[in-house]
Amino acid sequence: MTASQHGAPFGGHDVVLAGARVTLRPHGPETLPALRRWYGDPEVARLSRHRNQPLGADDVDRLVVARMHAAETLAFAIYARVPPPPDDGERDRPTEVLVGSCSLANLDTANAAATFHLLIGEPDWRGRGLGREATALVAAFAFEQLGLERLALTVFSFNEAAIRCYRAVGYREEGRAREAIARDGRRWDEIHMGLLAREWRAARAGD
Repeated sequence: MTASQHGAPFGGHDVVLAGARVTLRPHGPETLPALRRWYGDPEVARLSRHRNQPLGADDVDRLVVARMHAAETLAFAIYARVPPPPDDGERDRPTEVLVGSCSLANLDTANAAATFHLLIGEPDWRGRGLGREATALVAAFAFEQLGLERLALTVFSFNEAAIRCYRAVGYREEGRAREAIARDGRRWDEIHMGLLAREWRAARAGD
């Protein structure tokens, strides 16, 4: 993982995190159309929102202003790295594709804690391990560079792919709000998960 600084930030910061297959960059005007599309997707609402209702473009714009410029939030656009094409004359193919968004929210410097959020918005790029790498990059940045001691998140119990992702990075279940979510004609738990800096360091030492 590498971190670098660049330019004047649109998304409230200028941190870039680079992994093997994804790069996390601050959001900019170029990511707004994708954010509007993702948060307008009923499946994204089903998986991530307490109200099972997609957001409209105006709602997304207000969310961007409220979250991405907030002092207590670091939001990242997730770009997947595309392998270079064979020498077939198509030199203009993109080398990165915008696939999602993630953030550290509710940054609490007094208690060295924050809340993590993740969204892989492009359906064709889900299930490829990109969310796991983004989650690990943000955890490493939070613990190794920001000096945080705890990260937390919530996930709905039917979102098994997300739960596997978070567990693979080291998050542990800490509790449940039982039957807090109504989806698909039944009720589901909202799972609370957490990851501590000492757990992260111990896992890295054992790799």
